[in-house]
Amino acid sequence: MALSFFADKNLSYFTIPVALFTALWPRNYSAFQGPGQKYFDPTNPRTFAARLEKSDLDKETVARILRAESASSNGIEALPLFAAAIVAGNSAGLSNTALNSLSIGFIISRAVYNYVYIFIGGNHKLAGLRSLVWFSSIGSIMTLFIKAGLAKM
Repeated sequence: MALSFFADKNLSYFTIPVALFTALWPRNYSAFQGPGQKYFDPTNPRTFAARLEKSDLDKETVARILRAESASSNGIEALPLFAAAIVAGNSAGLSNTALNSLSIGFIISRAVYNYVYIFIGGNHKLAGLRSLVWFSSIGSIMTLFIKAGLAKM
């Protein structure tokens, strides 16, 4: 039943706002809820990193908060490419299964990327895992573009 819904309904356009939420979640963690919130100035958010560096927080906490900021920036940077890939896939008439699996795969890989970057990224032995997860998310986008291009040949 669940798999037929996955094939019958095109959910891909709905994943664009989910991708935005996934990109903004690390900012929520770093600036609005965690130990960094007292150093975040909403009237001048670009000073957040400098304010953290001068804070009384321990180095690992500052590093984790800064990784969360970087994860959020990376997600926002990937968002236009993802949205364009969704539009390209829909315009080319890709199957719902292809659109859904690749768009949901992107969302899952971005959520995993956020976790790995923020909470595991400080471990130098495991830091390469972040790149593997990033390539997975970009792979979903590129696959959508390639499938769209092939469908229009």
